[in-house]
Amino acid sequence: MRSEAPVSWVPVENLGDVRMGKQLSPASRTGAGQWPYLRVANVYEGRIDYSDVNSMAFSAAERETYGLMPGDILLNEGQENLMMVGRSALYDGPPGEYCFQNTLIRFRPGPDVLPEFAQAVFVWWRANAVFAGIAEKTSISHLGGSRFGALLFPLIPLVAQRRIVDVLNSVTELERGIEASIAKFHNLRQGLLLASMKSVASAQPTAGWDRVPLKDVVPSAEYGISEALDRDASGVPVLRMNNIQSARIDASELRYCPVPVPSKLFLRRGDVLFNRTNSMEHIGKAAMWRDELPSATFASYLVRLVPDLQHMTPEYLVEWLMHPLIRQRVRSISTVAVQQVNVNPSRLRELEIDLPVDLAEQRRIVATLEVCGEQIGREEEELNKLRQLKQGLVDDLLWGRVTASGVAA
Repeated sequence: MRSEAPVSWVPVENLGDVRMGKQLSPASRTGAGQWPYLRVANVYEGRIDYSDVNSMAFSAAERETYGLMPGDILLNEGQENLMMVGRSALYDGPPGEYCFQNTLIRFRPGPDVLPEFAQAVFVWWRANAVFAGIAEKTSISHLGGSRFGALLFPLIPLVAQRRIVDVLNSVTELERGIEASIAKFHNLRQGLLLASMKSVASAQPTAGWDRVPLKDVVPSAEYGISEALDRDASGVPVLRMNNIQSARIDASELRYCPVPVPSKLFLRRGDVLFNRTNSMEHIGKAAMWRDELPSATFASYLVRLVPDLQHMTPEYLVEWLMHPLIRQRVRSISTVAVQQVNVNPSRLRELEIDLPVDLAEQRRIVATLEVCGEQIGREEEELNKLRQLKQGLVDDLLWGRVTASGVAA
């Protein structure tokens, strides 16, 4: 990585404070001194979502240690998706108002580094698999504070850092505009979902709707395979919990099964995959298989739900599973294990489902929601293009292929 200015390669830990957050424990969930903290679910690339913040016990001394200050950079320490490890954002809240959990790493830059420049470098590292290359790879990939601190940072003079930051900020403003539009359509879709399925929140089912145990319309729930997986693409593609994103199948970051898989465990179009094991935030994710790959199977922490097509469409089942009230009910029947929670499929199928008796009405509800979903998809595509352009610009600026003054001219 080469800039127009002279570069010194300095370990990250020598340029600021690198710290892991506080671990959540049963005692801290209910102890005295409850204080809001940020976790992986709050930290997106370039922004922090403060709308869903949890609390745990922090002593006064711990609040000094783990309290966040403007200019701190938070990085995702662990992620299901390897390429999302190290996703980062600048903290922009009031001093000390939030602490942070050990699922995040905090970098507090020293006087030689602008926070905005450091975060731009971290985004470049994530996009170019620097973080992925040093992460500990298990079902959840971990960056590790010591491994992160040992990375060599491209230190350039502050005036050069400022020029690069000023150029990138102009692109960031465009990003924020598209993100705001996406958020608007997500809110619209959520409103349509709640209005279309108002029976879910009613004491009695709406006229023309049934309320029955899920097992009456989903005759079976099947576990996936539990074989050891690898990255050899000659094996059978296996979907894992990270392959369910925003109620859709994301066929990237696949793993493969090196041994033969029983034919009954291959996915068929219309199968609904339910994530039975995950963190509390992500438990219960669901998506329908739409033949995204010629063939694939699924791992054992996913469950295949096959609806009775005479009574329910698979698309409607996914929308019902993603309804906010149903997500809450799924969490309420989950059991807590170490770092994760589990949902027993038998208990899931005991939940009552509200659904229109008329299949055409189910399809109408889904079609209405998909109009918003398609618009969100188009906006996200534009945002991805802009981010790729920005990433290329960061690449060029840091490697010295263009100058900040030249771009700004």
